[in-house]
Amino acid sequence: MARSSRRSFLRKAPAVALAAAAASPAAAADKKPVKKVHWNEGKRPDKQPLFSPLVSYGNLLFISGIGAHFEGDIKSHTAHVLEEIKKKLESAGSSMEKVLKVNVYLNDLKDYAGMNEVFLGKFGPEPGVRTTVACAGGIPGNSLVEIDCIAYI
Repeated sequence: MARSSRRSFLRKAPAVALAAAAASPAAAADKKPVKKVHWNEGKRPDKQPLFSPLVSYGNLLFISGIGAHFEGDIKSHTAHVLEEIKKKLESAGSSMEKVLKVNVYLNDLKDYAGMNEVFLGKFGPEPGVRTTVACAGGIPGNSLVEIDCIAYI
């Protein structure tokens, strides 16, 4: 009986090995990642854009800097920007919890504590890495904060 089981196993081994190889990450590595631009509202602008708002490459997702271009304080600007990031992530099949890297650009370093107060916990219990800088020349559009990020899908 034991011999019969071993023979049966050996006969099936090549098929099992082939199936395992096809499902392995190494097999997926043979497939080249593709760059895809995710345009706002699903359509490319009529004029040549300066940059893309959201780009996926393989299973990575890159979101360009988002600011808040309205009157308000750092807390309202940060809340608005984080909500916009969340919408973009979800529209591409990702989430705040899947963010790997965040860059935060402040118009003034004095807003660091207020930004942190709103930022805390928005990327789940295990947030990605973050860099925060204060921009010497300010942020275009008079936003108090601009945030970009990299996530996975």
